[in-house]
Amino acid sequence: MTWILIAVLSGIFCGQFFPLWLVRGFVTFNSIFSNFLSFCIPLIIIGFVAPAIGEIGKGVGKLLAVTILLSYSATVGAGILSYFTSVTFFPIFLGSEISASEVVSNGESITPYFTIPMPPLMDIMSALVLSFVLGAGVTVIKSTRKVLFDIMIEFREIVSRVITKIIVPLLPVYIFGIFMNMAFTGEVASMLSTFFKIIIIIFVLHIVWLLILYVIGAFFSRGSKNPFKLLWAMMPAYFTALGTQSSAATIPVTLRQTIKMGVDKEIAGFTIPLCATIDLSGSALKIVACSLALMMTHGMSFDFPMFLYFIAMMGITLVAAPGVPGGAIMAALGLLSSILGFSDADNALIIALYITMDSFGTACNVTGDGALSLIIDRFFSRTKEKESPVPSLS
Repeated sequence: MTWILIAVLSGIFCGQFFPLWLVRGFVTFNSIFSNFLSFCIPLIIIGFVAPAIGEIGKGVGKLLAVTILLSYSATVGAGILSYFTSVTFFPIFLGSEISASEVVSNGESITPYFTIPMPPLMDIMSALVLSFVLGAGVTVIKSTRKVLFDIMIEFREIVSRVITKIIVPLLPVYIFGIFMNMAFTGEVASMLSTFFKIIIIIFVLHIVWLLILYVIGAFFSRGSKNPFKLLWAMMPAYFTALGTQSSAATIPVTLRQTIKMGVDKEIAGFTIPLCATIDLSGSALKIVACSLALMMTHGMSFDFPMFLYFIAMMGITLVAAPGVPGGAIMAALGLLSSILGFSDADNALIIALYITMDSFGTACNVTGDGALSLIIDRFFSRTKEKESPVPSLS
């Protein structure tokens, strides 16, 4: 997040006085990098969705199926809440920015010196269908499962290294070029105003979503529990996630606080590590809100049926998102382009917004895992009448 903020601020500053030839140099880099990113998107989808489906097939228990279904439902629910909240309040809070016909330069005002075409091997939907076929195939064809599944796991490792070693390190340079281009062409002022307002609205949305989850969690929990006290009990996990920006690194704290809420140790030991990977409702909330804000400023159509389809597909993609910094937004880029019609510059802005708020999204994901565990514990705990470890929550 620090490097992204530095890239945004330095890009705005340098765009005020850099000469045209130097700006064109960064535009050239952005053109090449965006082509490479477009080439990688289908590989990212196949690399993570296919083995994730194969891994799900290893378990036949109801607990695994219910946990995955509940995580997917939470992701879709967060996206729908984000859509209706954004449609209602963005025109009020963003004000004049909504009427702008174009806020972001798509790189057409300043042309690159040259570009290197890198056409993707397939489109996004083909990658998703192929991922489902491969993932389902390794769960059915037992004789070939081990060989094919090992190949899929190794391919996921390759794609993960491409993200962590190439894409993520170069993102600050890419975002620097985007904002320098906007500053050079005089488009940055309105974009910054929109940025800050979006961040505030999304932060409030995170709080509202967590309250909804814990009201539901308290309703399904064994015994009468106060949702606000339950949420307060998870604050150590929330603030740990804020600091680490990692759901995996926060697992020990999340597990401890979930057990303190009264969830069975065996249930918590299963759901918390699993949900740390597949429950990305906070990420879905951010992506939908940021997408709507950009579409409004561009004057693009954002009807609910289109967004419902986007949210449903994104829910599947995020469940299999790579556990690397910015992994969720990387996995969603293909859907942003194919379903919502985003350009490369739009995707760059979404990445910048997403990573800027990454710690808050991670904290929302982690804290929400506790609420999902409460619901699952209600139906799967072996000890139905055991006493809560924290009586004050009752």
